[in-house]
Amino acid sequence: MSPPSGKPGTSGLWTFLGVLILLLVWELAARAGGSEMILPGPLPVFRRFLHLVQGPSFRGALVNSFFRVLLGLLIAVPLGLVLGVVTGLDARSRAFFRPLFQIISATPVMAVILIAFLWFGQERTPVFTAFLMIFPVMAANTCEGIRVVDPKLVELVNLYDLSRPRRLWALYLPAIAPFIVGGLRSGLSLCWKVVVAAEVLVQPPRALGTGMQRARAQLETAELFAWTAATVLAAAAAQGLLTLVLAVCRASRPRPQTHAAAYTRGPGA
Repeated sequence: MSPPSGKPGTSGLWTFLGVLILLLVWELAARAGGSEMILPGPLPVFRRFLHLVQGPSFRGALVNSFFRVLLGLLIAVPLGLVLGVVTGLDARSRAFFRPLFQIISATPVMAVILIAFLWFGQERTPVFTAFLMIFPVMAANTCEGIRVVDPKLVELVNLYDLSRPRRLWALYLPAIAPFIVGGLRSGLSLCWKVVVAAEVLVQPPRALGTGMQRARAQLETAELFAWTAATVLAAAAAQGLLTLVLAVCRASRPRPQTHAAAYTRGPGA
């Protein structure tokens, strides 16, 4: 048996060393640049960050940006799941929606933001842009999860003539669950990037992206880095919260039956 590649107790140490090396490289690069306007060091950015988070404007910006991310996900995820199931089960629907997904994937995010700004204004543009970017990701992941189901299991379900709701619950839901989780993780990360990018461009009142743009316009590079650090920490906290919610759901759900037990009970079970 090969030895384990690493112990759980040492992973935290290696993470700490990685952060330390990054900070050291950052400090050396800042000293080599010779100007805080070009690249401030970690300490000036940290001091500016502490000053930033104590102000009420930062809390309002954080809450508003978080709400836009959440709203974009709440719209995109259910619609993406529904369309993903439809296109996964029906080849005609998959072919029908393929051009739409290809157009969305090929359209630059900045173009989407500018067009949405003309339609929806400052407040709704980040939400619409996030929805438009996350929706095809969730639909594609769900569709792929449907399509990887074992054809033999599909034949077994057809043999017992299960109803469509029971077929989705017993056969397809276990198959698409990992794809949904993966789509949620990647979608949440993408949602933060898209929302903040839209905020930088359209500058709605009290937003993380608006704070970045104002700091850039005033040549406050340390404050720009502080707003960026705040956004990174907020996105990481959202990912941690999602991981916690998924862990609670995984621990509280009933123990699933095997496929054989679920199918052999027949349609009247």
